Amino acid sequence: MASSSSGSGTAGAVANMNAVRETMDILLEISRILNTGLDMETLSICVRLCEQGINPEALSLVIKELRKTAETLKVAENMTS
Repeated sequence: MASSSSGSGTAGAVANMNAVRETMDILLEISRILNTGLDMETLSICVRLCEQGINPEALSLVIKELRKTAETLKVAENMTS
């Protein structure tokens, strides 16, 4: 009996992983449709932060600000080279 309960636990874990993958694939597709520019890794980090209680709107503002700063640095670097 012990082996059948561990087998169903493994099957449940596999089903859960498949569901997580499918959810992330759907979120990535939505992200692409909305032209967010987020890759799978970045999107995954954002989802985990939101699951931990981070305000999604605040997270969005931080990402936008980081992108602006990165663009400003690229422009400044191009002007000096």
